[in-house]
Amino acid sequence: MAYHNGSHEVTVFDPNMVTPFGLTFRLAYDGMSLLMILMTNIIMPLIVLSNFNRELASNKSFNSMLFLMQFALIGVFSSMDGLMFYIFWEITLIPVFLIALWFGAPERKKILIKFFIYTFVGSLAMLGSLLALKTGAASFSHADLMMAEMGAETACWIMGGFFLAFAIKAPLFPLHTWQPDTYTVSPMAGTMLLSALMLKMALYGMVRWMIPLAPEAIEGMEPIVLTMAVIGIVYTAILAIKQEDIKRIFAFASISHVGLIAAGIMIFTKDSLSASFLQMFNHSLVALGLFLSAGILEDRLKTRNLYEMGGIAKLAPKFGFWFAIIGFASVSVPFSSGFIGEFLLLKELYSYQWLVGLLAGTTLVFGAVYTLRAYQLSMFGVPKGEVFIDLTWNEWVVFLVLGILIVLLGLFPQFLFDLVNPSIEKLMKSVELSQIIVL
Repeated sequence: MAYHNGSHEVTVFDPNMVTPFGLTFRLAYDGMSLLMILMTNIIMPLIVLSNFNRELASNKSFNSMLFLMQFALIGVFSSMDGLMFYIFWEITLIPVFLIALWFGAPERKKILIKFFIYTFVGSLAMLGSLLALKTGAASFSHADLMMAEMGAETACWIMGGFFLAFAIKAPLFPLHTWQPDTYTVSPMAGTMLLSALMLKMALYGMVRWMIPLAPEAIEGMEPIVLTMAVIGIVYTAILAIKQEDIKRIFAFASISHVGLIAAGIMIFTKDSLSASFLQMFNHSLVALGLFLSAGILEDRLKTRNLYEMGGIAKLAPKFGFWFAIIGFASVSVPFSSGFIGEFLLLKELYSYQWLVGLLAGTTLVFGAVYTLRAYQLSMFGVPKGEVFIDLTWNEWVVFLVLGILIVLLGLFPQFLFDLVNPSIEKLMKSVELSQIIVL
């Protein structure tokens, strides 16, 4: 039975016991984790619905992996024990890997081995940090791990272990090289899981685990993370402009947008964290819409090459309209969910350091270029064929839900801020207290 602990946190399950190894099993949620759970439970049915008219919809193995992924994600976002967080984190790899392996493109095996190695190495680094923290804590519970005292140098190693895991999963430059290929060879549902949900674990982990458990390392790690994030914003956006494969365009675009969110998290101000959570939600909605659009084009045309497309808007006006809506949301036009989030993030980054804000702001220009280029080459011009099946009912419903959510969050973002801000304020106070104790 759920109960409040008086600090904007609701405990769902707590056996009030500690094993001989220091393991606890407390499940709880505050505003931040509740938002991520809500996001998971909104996005997952939309992924299922978007695949309703495909052969995968009747495949028991595919559906079981989707539900396993949902279970693991909820565990990640509600775990208040470090080792349990790690276990759920690892479980999420199973369904994504198997969906790509069983239903992906023919060239998938070599690429998936690379994906597995990357994520496995990162996970080991995070496990090492957790075990090191446990040596100075009574148990693996989040509260006990936060009380572990350490010097700045030790804290940098602890935060570095967490960061390696999160930077790979997000991913951030230069640990992103597994992502475009994996997104490309995965089936549409696998790509949606990776982009709309799985990478949010890493961003959430930075806020919940990485910084609070090693706050002494913020000063040393901040320049490194910001440099990686800013380089990733610019570099991957330029790569997106040069791509001909529409799924690779959106894959590189995802890395660029995630870099902006990671930079906002690392400067660790109230507004930057609030905007980061808004952008996580927005990124999930937009990524789902973009990869659904790419999947529709690939399914109907049997190609992902932009130069083999054209004139689709004339043949399928409904699809052309909704693809445009998602495209506009991707470039954060006013009244869309991305506008407020990106504006606040860029404002905070500019206040932190004007050059960082200026470089991060290039995402607005580059984002417009690669998104509008993808739309122009696929939707306009002379049709390459005579027939293109317009949206089926389930695809139309998914786009409609995404469009409504994007507009609602763009017009009323305060609801989301009111949900996460109490938890953010509490977290920031605990981090500030830890830094004062060290000083």
